[in-house]
Amino acid sequence: MSSMEFNKISGAVLLGGLIAMMSGFIAEVLVAPEHLEQNAYVVDTSAVTTSAPAEEGPAEPEPIAPLLAAADPAAGERASRACASCHTFEKGGANRVGPNLWGVVGGPHGHIEGFAYSSAIADMPGNWDYEALNHFLLNPKDYAPGTKMNFAGIRRAEDRANLIAWLRTQADEPVPLPE
Repeated sequence: MSSMEFNKISGAVLLGGLIAMMSGFIAEVLVAPEHLEQNAYVVDTSAVTTSAPAEEGPAEPEPIAPLLAAADPAAGERASRACASCHTFEKGGANRVGPNLWGVVGGPHGHIEGFAYSSAIADMPGNWDYEALNHFLLNPKDYAPGTKMNFAGIRRAEDRANLIAWLRTQADEPVPLPE
Protein backbone atom coordinates (compact mmCIF):
# COMPACT_ATOMS: atom_id res chain seq x y z
CA MET A 1 0.00 0.00 0.00
CA SER A 2 1.40 3.39 -0.95
CA SER A 3 1.57 6.24 1.51
CA MET A 4 -0.97 8.20 -0.54
CA GLU A 5 -3.61 5.46 -0.16
CA PHE A 6 -2.91 5.26 3.59
CA ASN A 7 -3.44 9.04 3.81
CA LYS A 8 -6.76 8.75 1.93
CA ILE A 9 -8.04 6.00 4.27
CA SER A 10 -6.91 7.86 7.39
CA GLY A 11 -8.54 11.06 6.14
CA ALA A 12 -11.83 9.24 5.43
CA VAL A 13 -11.89 7.72 8.93
CA LEU A 14 -11.14 11.09 10.55
CA LEU A 15 -13.77 12.85 8.40
CA GLY A 16 -16.37 10.20 9.34
CA GLY A 17 -15.62 10.70 13.05
CA LEU A 18 -15.78 14.48 12.68
CA ILE A 19 -19.17 14.26 10.89
CA ALA A 20 -20.56 11.98 13.61
CA MET A 21 -19.35 14.29 16.37
CA MET A 22 -20.75 17.39 14.71
CA SER A 23 -24.09 15.63 14.07
CA GLY A 24 -24.35 14.93 17.81
CA PHE A 25 -23.67 18.57 18.70
CA ILE A 26 -26.21 19.84 16.16
CA ALA A 27 -28.85 17.33 17.33
CA GLU A 28 -28.46 18.52 20.95
CA VAL A 29 -29.04 22.13 19.85
CA LEU A 30 -32.04 21.34 17.63
CA VAL A 31 -33.79 18.88 19.95
CA ALA A 32 -33.60 20.07 23.53
CA PRO A 33 -35.71 17.96 25.94
CA GLU A 34 -38.16 19.73 28.21
CA HIS A 35 -37.82 18.57 31.79
CA LEU A 36 -41.17 18.32 33.58
CA GLU A 37 -41.67 19.89 36.96
CA GLN A 38 -43.70 16.87 38.07
CA ASN A 39 -44.32 13.41 36.64
CA ALA A 40 -46.97 13.09 33.94
CA TYR A 41 -48.25 9.87 35.55
CA VAL A 42 -48.41 9.75 39.33
CA VAL A 43 -47.90 6.32 40.93
CA ASP A 44 -49.82 5.83 44.17
CA THR A 45 -47.36 4.33 46.67
CA SER A 46 -49.53 4.71 49.76
CA ALA A 47 -50.64 1.06 49.63
CA VAL A 48 -47.11 -0.29 49.27
CA THR A 49 -45.97 -2.28 52.29
CA THR A 50 -42.42 -3.01 53.19
CA SER A 51 -41.22 -6.58 53.10
CA ALA A 52 -40.76 -8.54 56.29
CA PRO A 53 -37.28 -8.45 57.79
CA ALA A 54 -35.01 -11.35 56.96
CA GLU A 55 -34.55 -12.29 60.63
CA GLU A 56 -38.01 -13.86 60.74
CA GLY A 57 -36.76 -16.95 58.92
CA PRO A 58 -38.62 -19.18 56.49
CA ALA A 59 -42.38 -19.49 56.56
CA GLU A 60 -43.71 -22.61 58.23
CA PRO A 61 -45.68 -24.98 56.04
CA GLU A 62 -49.25 -25.76 56.95
CA PRO A 63 -49.64 -28.88 59.12
CA ILE A 64 -49.62 -32.04 57.05
CA ALA A 65 -51.58 -34.31 59.45
CA PRO A 66 -55.06 -33.21 58.29
CA LEU A 67 -54.06 -33.66 54.64
CA LEU A 68 -52.57 -37.14 55.16
CA ALA A 69 -55.99 -38.58 56.05
CA ALA A 70 -57.26 -37.74 52.55
CA ALA A 71 -53.94 -38.21 50.72
CA ASP A 72 -53.74 -40.41 47.62
CA PRO A 73 -50.69 -42.73 47.74
CA ALA A 74 -51.16 -43.56 44.04
CA ALA A 75 -50.77 -39.86 43.18
CA GLY A 76 -47.74 -39.80 45.48
CA GLU A 77 -46.22 -42.70 43.56
CA ARG A 78 -46.68 -40.76 40.32
CA ALA A 79 -45.08 -37.71 41.96
CA SER A 80 -42.12 -39.82 43.09
CA ARG A 81 -41.07 -40.27 39.46
CA ALA A 82 -39.50 -36.82 39.67
CA CYS A 83 -37.41 -38.09 42.60
CA ALA A 84 -36.37 -41.30 40.81
CA SER A 85 -33.53 -39.60 38.95
CA CYS A 86 -31.65 -39.27 42.27
CA HIS A 87 -33.31 -41.80 44.61
CA THR A 88 -34.43 -45.43 44.61
CA PHE A 89 -37.35 -46.67 46.69
CA GLU A 90 -37.26 -50.49 46.73
CA LYS A 91 -36.10 -52.42 49.79
CA GLY A 92 -32.33 -52.85 49.65
CA GLY A 93 -32.14 -50.60 46.59
CA ALA A 94 -28.93 -48.90 45.58
CA ASN A 95 -28.05 -45.36 46.48
CA ARG A 96 -27.73 -42.89 43.65
CA VAL A 97 -26.92 -39.21 43.97
CA GLY A 98 -29.39 -39.35 46.88
CA PRO A 99 -29.94 -42.23 49.31
CA ASN A 100 -32.41 -45.08 48.90
CA LEU A 101 -35.67 -43.96 50.54
CA TRP A 102 -37.05 -47.32 51.69
CA GLY A 103 -38.14 -46.85 55.30
CA VAL A 104 -37.40 -43.13 55.38
CA VAL A 105 -40.69 -42.22 57.14
CA GLY A 106 -40.01 -42.56 60.84
CA GLY A 107 -36.32 -43.27 60.26
CA PRO A 108 -33.52 -41.07 61.57
CA HIS A 109 -32.03 -38.25 59.53
CA GLY A 110 -29.17 -39.88 57.67
CA HIS A 111 -30.95 -43.27 57.79
CA ILE A 112 -28.71 -45.15 55.31
CA GLU A 113 -25.38 -46.38 56.70
CA GLY A 114 -22.43 -45.49 54.51
CA PHE A 115 -24.18 -42.83 52.43
CA ALA A 116 -22.23 -39.55 52.23
CA TYR A 117 -24.87 -37.20 53.67
CA SER A 118 -24.10 -33.52 54.02
CA SER A 119 -23.37 -32.49 57.58
CA ALA A 120 -26.64 -30.52 57.50
CA ILE A 121 -28.56 -33.82 57.36
CA ALA A 122 -26.14 -36.19 59.11
CA ASP A 123 -25.84 -33.99 62.22
CA MET A 124 -29.57 -33.21 62.42
CA PRO A 125 -31.21 -34.71 65.51
CA GLY A 126 -34.54 -36.51 65.43
CA ASN A 127 -36.35 -38.60 62.87
CA TRP A 128 -38.09 -38.06 59.57
CA ASP A 129 -41.58 -37.69 61.03
CA TYR A 130 -44.47 -36.41 58.94
CA GLU A 131 -43.95 -32.74 59.79
CA ALA A 132 -40.19 -32.94 59.18
CA LEU A 133 -40.79 -34.48 55.75
CA ASN A 134 -43.44 -31.86 55.02
CA HIS A 135 -41.07 -29.01 55.85
CA PHE A 136 -38.15 -30.62 53.99
CA LEU A 137 -40.20 -31.29 50.86
CA LEU A 138 -41.51 -27.72 50.85
CA ASN A 139 -37.99 -26.27 50.75
CA PRO A 140 -34.98 -28.51 51.50
CA LYS A 141 -32.54 -25.60 51.76
CA ASP A 142 -34.68 -23.88 54.43
CA TYR A 143 -35.13 -27.05 56.48
CA ALA A 144 -31.49 -28.08 56.33
CA PRO A 145 -29.25 -25.15 55.31
CA GLY A 146 -26.16 -26.60 53.67
CA THR A 147 -27.84 -29.73 52.33
CA LYS A 148 -26.41 -31.14 49.12
CA MET A 149 -29.91 -31.84 47.80
CA ASN A 150 -30.44 -29.58 44.81
CA PHE A 151 -34.24 -29.55 44.71
CA ALA A 152 -36.49 -26.48 44.78
CA GLY A 153 -39.27 -28.20 46.71
CA ILE A 154 -42.95 -29.04 46.25
CA ARG A 155 -45.19 -25.98 46.72
CA ARG A 156 -48.66 -27.59 46.89
CA ALA A 157 -49.43 -29.08 50.30
CA GLU A 158 -51.69 -31.74 48.72
CA ASP A 159 -48.84 -32.93 46.50
CA ARG A 160 -46.50 -33.16 49.51
CA ALA A 161 -49.16 -35.09 51.45
CA ASN A 162 -49.62 -37.55 48.56
CA LEU A 163 -45.88 -38.12 48.28
CA ILE A 164 -45.46 -38.58 52.05
CA ALA A 165 -48.43 -41.00 52.12
CA TRP A 166 -46.77 -43.07 49.40
CA LEU A 167 -43.33 -42.92 51.08
CA ARG A 168 -45.04 -44.21 54.24
CA THR A 169 -46.02 -47.37 52.35
CA GLN A 170 -42.38 -47.95 51.38
CA ALA A 171 -41.48 -49.70 54.64
CA ASP A 172 -41.73 -53.12 56.28
CA GLU A 173 -43.93 -51.62 59.01
CA PRO A 174 -45.46 -48.28 57.95
CA VAL A 175 -45.53 -45.62 60.66
CA PRO A 176 -49.11 -44.97 61.86
CA LEU A 177 -50.75 -41.83 60.52
CA PRO A 178 -51.03 -38.93 62.97
CA GLU A 179 -54.42 -38.32 64.50
